[in-house]
Amino acid sequence: MQAKQIRELSVDETRQKEREIAEELFRLRMRKSTGQLDNPMRLRLLRKDLARIKTIERERALQKTGA
Repeated sequence: MQAKQIRELSVDETRQKEREIAEELFRLRMRKSTGQLDNPMRLRLLRKDLARIKTIERERALQKTGA
C-alpha cells in the first residue's frame, strides 16, 4: 500500500487497516516460528505498510494540534 492510498483513507479506515495488518503480522510471525511460512518477504512488506500508516496517523495528529 502506498502512502498516497493511505492518505486518501479516512481516520477510521486507517485505524481499521492498522489493526488488520497488525493481526496478519502476528499470524505470519507465528507461522515463521513453526517453520510454515511460505513467503518471508510478506513480513517485510507488512511491517513497512504498518510504519507508513503510523507515520501518516502521526502527521494528521500533529496537523490537528498545529505543532
